[in-house]
Amino acid sequence: MRVVFQKPDFFDSVNSVEKDISETCFSAVHRGGAFAILARMTPNEIFARMPASVADELLAHLFENEKPLYKNLIETLAKQRKLRPVFIERKPRAERFAWIREALGRKVNEGVAAHLLQIWLVGQHSQLLCDFLDALGIAHDANGTVEELPPQPAREPLDAAINAVLEKHPREVVSIYLHAFQALDDTGWPLLDEILKSDERLKLSGADDGETKTASAAQT
Repeated sequence: MRVVFQKPDFFDSVNSVEKDISETCFSAVHRGGAFAILARMTPNEIFARMPASVADELLAHLFENEKPLYKNLIETLAKQRKLRPVFIERKPRAERFAWIREALGRKVNEGVAAHLLQIWLVGQHSQLLCDFLDALGIAHDANGTVEELPPQPAREPLDAAINAVLEKHPREVVSIYLHAFQALDDTGWPLLDEILKSDERLKLSGADDGETKTASAAQT
């Protein structure tokens, strides 16, 4: 049974979560299934194209509400670059967050990026999740999570649900949520893929880096 946006129990190691997510959430990629064919944005690509202001909000949420996780995150990313964690921790906050965002935008951190997106969206934007599912008549818990993704709705109610959350929530956060909605499920909704590719309101191109640079970084 596929769990969509369920905040997991706190974990001891970011690396163990990365391995677990890589083996489950992205199995469709390795099978060469619809996920790969549709070339959906992966979690690390979402980070690479995420506006810096939203990435700062996400990392601030982790720093303030998930301190052990935040510490493990820095240790893991520093180890990848063969750096001491203190080297990252001593950076000014803005510089530190920019460094973490750049690291999470790389392919090697796809699983970690997926888990952090889940934690942030469920922890800070659960109302957005609830509003979207409510607009589609999909049952969910208090955090906007469901046990199994239902079949995709028709185009008209899906468009209406997207318009409804765009009117109520920040455009960039809605875009990130919908891209993550697709990226974190084995199959997703092909119709939503089409909308994400055609609706200019839902495009993610990064705030400062530019689409070409961020897309290139996400492949390394």
